[in-house]
Amino acid sequence: MVKGRWYPTEDAKAPVARKHTNLPTKLRGSITPGAVLIILAGKHEGKRVVFLKQLGSGQLLVTGPYKLNGVPLKRIPQCFTMPTSTKVDVSAAHVNEIDDAFFVAKKAKKADGPLVEAKAVPAEKKTKQVEVDKAVLAKLSGLVKKYLATRFALSNGQYPHQLKF
Repeated sequence: MVKGRWYPTEDAKAPVARKHTNLPTKLRGSITPGAVLIILAGKHEGKRVVFLKQLGSGQLLVTGPYKLNGVPLKRIPQCFTMPTSTKVDVSAAHVNEIDDAFFVAKKAKKADGPLVEAKAVPAEKKTKQVEVDKAVLAKLSGLVKKYLATRFALSNGQYPHQLKF
């Protein structure tokens, strides 16, 4: 044994350099503006929606339209959607000014009142919802309106990977 040499009993952990990139999720090829998607999770699970555009965060901007199935302008991660082959013309819908900041809730000041207050939808969101839905509904036929209004569900013996949407 060599004198004067000492080795630690445990290895010292070296910090790992990690490279973080905040790139938006790459859009699936089957998801294009106007494509009808099925929502797979959340409050609106099983409802069919119309895809409008991909936001800067990588999430999808979709609408029901609200009048047909109760789905408002909403942003959804694409992993919670299943695309169908149905397409709708959404060229008349002006959604260029809608971004992630549109969905950030404005903080209300505390007021002396009841503890539980109903969340009010800002007038800006309501007018934008009406404007976009009016443009989308104008291009829909009666059969597509019925298709968007019905919920998606599987019966016994049906498997989603075997279905053609």
